[in-house]
Amino acid sequence: MASQTTQTIPILLYHSISDSASEEFLPYSLSPAMFEQHMAYLHTENFSPMTVSQFVIARNQGQLPDKPVVVTFDDGLRDFYTYALPVLQRYQIPATMYVVAGYVGKTSLWLQPEGEGDRPMMTWAQLKEIAAAGIEIGAHTMSHPQLDVVSQHAASEEIHESKKRLEAGLSLPVTSLAYPHGYHSGAIIRFAQDAGFTSACAVKNAMSVPDDDLFALARVTIFNDCDVDHLADILVGKDVPVTWQNETVKTKIWRMVRRLKQGRSPIPLALTGLVLTLPLFENLAGS
Repeated sequence: MASQTTQTIPILLYHSISDSASEEFLPYSLSPAMFEQHMAYLHTENFSPMTVSQFVIARNQGQLPDKPVVVTFDDGLRDFYTYALPVLQRYQIPATMYVVAGYVGKTSLWLQPEGEGDRPMMTWAQLKEIAAAGIEIGAHTMSHPQLDVVSQHAASEEIHESKKRLEAGLSLPVTSLAYPHGYHSGAIIRFAQDAGFTSACAVKNAMSVPDDDLFALARVTIFNDCDVDHLADILVGKDVPVTWQNETVKTKIWRMVRRLKQGRSPIPLALTGLVLTLPLFENLAGS
């Protein structure tokens, strides 16, 4: 076992495994051929892959392996079933799939602004099949909102109902949640705990550590230009920060800007200029 005082854990975040995507969604769509190379590398280099819940249990017991890696997917897109699942099975790599529960068997309507509203989602039968194949199913809310800028009632409903819907549809416990875009707050964490989840993933684009917040686990987004050399660097934490416990000032500002965009808060005089410079903050998503 590795020393937990220095160990970092890469929790990888994939979205779509596909050869086609709109220009806006392309960064989040990795080709099936490259995904196969990623998983082959994990296998060849003797990493110890696990689901999020397996990671949490091993971490809590102080029994993390020397080369842990957690492979996660957000959304529940059908291309996971078509392209990713066979590769994961070939290399015997478990993973966690976070599903937008309100769109099971439908299309990714929340991606309409990116020109991807018609991308097929997995069906209930397919979700049951991947669960039987060793893929952990987690919740990704009902409709993929920015949880920290909608009303607290709406956020609570999104979290609670997604767990209920998935458990009813799968006849399986659903114990892990992923916040859409990684956006969360103290109140959102409390809603996740109240709903009965035992862990939740943020994004942060940082390495997790053995004492990472169980309800704000850090992940690293895998973009479509991530080749195997880049993946190798990520896995050892090269040029990737280590997670932090408290919200950064940038995170708080970005939340305020997003609230302003949605008209949920009055615009303080000192922040009026931020509304005109939103692109400068967009890389903070998931913090």
